[in-house]
Amino acid sequence: MNNLTPNTPTSDITIIGSGMTGMAAALFAVNRGISTTLIGRHSAMNFASGLMDLMGIHPAGREWDDPWKAINRIRKDLPDHPLAKVDNRDIETAIEELLAFLKDQALPYHRAARKNVNVVTSVGTVKKTYTVPETMWNGVAALEKKSPALIVDLDGMKLFSARQIASSLKQRWPGLRARTIVFPGTETLEELHPEHVARALDLSANRVKLADRIKPFIKDAACIGFPALLGMYRSLEAVKELEQLLERPVFEIPTPPVSVPGIRLQETFVSGLGKNPLFRTLSTMVTHVETNSGFAITAGKSNAPATIRSKAVLLATGRFLGKGLTASRQGIRESLMDLPVEQPETREEWHRDDLFSPQGHPVNKAGIKTDESFRPLGRPSDKPVKNLYVAGSILAGSDWMRMKCGSGVAIATAFAAVKAIEKANK
Repeated sequence: MNNLTPNTPTSDITIIGSGMTGMAAALFAVNRGISTTLIGRHSAMNFASGLMDLMGIHPAGREWDDPWKAINRIRKDLPDHPLAKVDNRDIETAIEELLAFLKDQALPYHRAARKNVNVVTSVGTVKKTYTVPETMWNGVAALEKKSPALIVDLDGMKLFSARQIASSLKQRWPGLRARTIVFPGTETLEELHPEHVARALDLSANRVKLADRIKPFIKDAACIGFPALLGMYRSLEAVKELEQLLERPVFEIPTPPVSVPGIRLQETFVSGLGKNPLFRTLSTMVTHVETNSGFAITAGKSNAPATIRSKAVLLATGRFLGKGLTASRQGIRESLMDLPVEQPETREEWHRDDLFSPQGHPVNKAGIKTDESFRPLGRPSDKPVKNLYVAGSILAGSDWMRMKCGSGVAIATAFAAVKAIEKANK
């Protein structure tokens, strides 16, 4: 039974999951005049680096400068990979639409012309990615030119070491120097939390104090790199003012979680989409989906549940971290609707003997298998559920961490699913 009443909220589409896939899908839906409800509470976006990978590695160990050529190779080698099911023109349209939205919301991103770029990581490695926050772009240029640079970290900040970055990159980028700075006002603290520092740097007075502490160590540095916490809501303003104060280009370097650029993305989506009258969000968990005559989605606490009536549902719940998938000794389950999960036959086949196997581990390809329109493929005895779609990392076949294609899969499949929903409901 459900608790539908004449006053039950209705939507053309309900998106379950508030990570990158869910947010992107909501943007694409409202931009097409589709009324949208987004439901989700625990997003993994605060674990996201802020970088947007499209396709970086395939096959095992091969890096690509041109992600579009990599995707074309994927279509030949791995036709069940989610990106193989989306036309390149649709992928590019989706990326352009999302970046235009972020720019309008004062969170601009940069990229090279249809190519991957190299970005320094917090452990001193270099990774390829496709689209980079503007606050990190000077670092891409500095790495390419091997410009003399000062990398700054903050006393008490864990998991980010300027000294490690400089040491690890000394062969590739010999002009790096490292310096640890005590962040103003934290002299008595043993540990710094990135989000607290970021909010402090939304204030000009704190930027001035930080710049004053860095100036004596600039010397011959042509640019200055910081952990990615230069402002929470005013990051562009913070970077520009620090550049004026230090008289050098400034850039951010992605950090381990909690990731300030990931939080920026999440909050930018929520605030930007919230301005659209077609968008509604519920910060809670879905507990049940009923599929008779459309969908009735139950969410919230059991003693006071909310129910939404919807013509279509897009499942964007992610994998294990987002609780879209659940693992047990019996295997892997889809957590909400018990959809069939494509997975190795036995648990013993989940992992290879080599932890760092360049081929990856089979468990990372487990997920929901779909048709070309991203409708889930059921068991042979199942009746297909009309207007049910799946997108993002929960899809089978992507192995997105190894292949460096997480944001690409999220954005492209969200776009393709919304496009299919729009076509099916005309």
